Amino acid sequence: MGSLTPDFRFGNFVGSIVWLVFVILALVTLLILPIIFFVLFYVPLPEVDGEVLTPYLFFSMMVDPSRTLPVVQFFIHTDLFRAAIFPGFGFAALIAAATIFIERKLLAKMQLRVGPLYAGKVEGIFQLLADGLKLLTKEIIVPSGSDKPIFWLAPIMFVSTAAAVVALIPVADGWVVADVSVGLIAAFAILGFFPLIALLFSWASNSKYPFIGGLRALHQMIAFEIPFFLSALPVVILSSSLNLTEIARSQNLFMNIFILPINAFVFFISSLAELERIPFDLPEAESEIVAGWLTETTGMLYGLIQLGSYLKLYALAGLFVVLFLGGWSGPQIFPPELIPGAHDSNLPLLQMLALDGLYNPVTVNSIFWFMIKTIIVILLMLIIRGINPRIRIDILLHTGWYKLIVLTFINLFIVLMLIYGGVIGPGGLISIR
Repeated sequence: MGSLTPDFRFGNFVGSIVWLVFVILALVTLLILPIIFFVLFYVPLPEVDGEVLTPYLFFSMMVDPSRTLPVVQFFIHTDLFRAAIFPGFGFAALIAAATIFIERKLLAKMQLRVGPLYAGKVEGIFQLLADGLKLLTKEIIVPSGSDKPIFWLAPIMFVSTAAAVVALIPVADGWVVADVSVGLIAAFAILGFFPLIALLFSWASNSKYPFIGGLRALHQMIAFEIPFFLSALPVVILSSSLNLTEIARSQNLFMNIFILPINAFVFFISSLAELERIPFDLPEAESEIVAGWLTETTGMLYGLIQLGSYLKLYALAGLFVVLFLGGWSGPQIFPPELIPGAHDSNLPLLQMLALDGLYNPVTVNSIFWFMIKTIIVILLMLIIRGINPRIRIDILLHTGWYKLIVLTFINLFIVLMLIYGGVIGPGGLISIR
């Protein structure tokens, strides 16, 4: 007869918490603090208002608001800020975390379930933190017969690839990590790595179910990538540019979704297939192949892949907004200054609160409208999961290879006829510029 589970002892629980705190403090002391001191004392620092930013000047600025403002202004306009904080990885990771929590609550309400509730007094608001700590502290189990280098590297590659797509999405005019002249082609090229990463990871797992899921992911993504790419081609023809910023600027008068509704529909459906979301979640069908190509993932390896999936969700929603919803265009609703007359005040704290020199009403308004549109697209993608069942793989492949491809070609020919007929496009009856 199996042994009974030992009683819960509060002393053991407190001991484990103390041990966890000790490990965190040891890591901070041995790794993070030396890196901070190395950067502060050995890395050449820039000049701010004609003064070299020494560690002592930096700490004095931290307690003096009038001297902190130039540092903040300088840092915000650096490439490091855009890549690491906004609109790059840090901001996208926050959006991904919020999306995970909202999805769990939204689907629970739709399906009359409880959802996150107990971790935190307000609607389980700390559930995300609890899950993150759980993934960080869980053991990572690597299958004995697996290809260990690929098994460890694939989740990191997955997150890095998703972050690379995020870097190409402009959230406002001039606010993009990498403003590439062929940004749309670059985004599609990077997205093409995801099926290869899924197949590599499933093969490296050396297990039956992950490999079946990896093959499904490869078939599914290839079947939908062709209509996915073709649905964006009329947008390029109308805007006469492959630069995502220029594509967004070209929709000042009319959003492309009103001129190209079929392309928007095909792009949206193909995005769901690229994301492996219901009804296209066959690579991870839990009722058939356990968890598909994610079956052998544990601990933070699973957390990295989930983070990459939701970064990809944000990136594709943002790409849809740029291509079909006018990007950041929208009516101006923000005032010229947050606190009228604050920039003329002699109080440095008031200037800080007013973000003097940092607040640009046009940029803030653009970011606001871009985020509103992106959140709406993300919610539409989440709602579909709550109301649709999983489709069979033969229906999925038939939809991708036959219906959507034929639909995109027909719509492409219609768009070309309308352009050469002088109905839409530059100089036509309906001009999008």
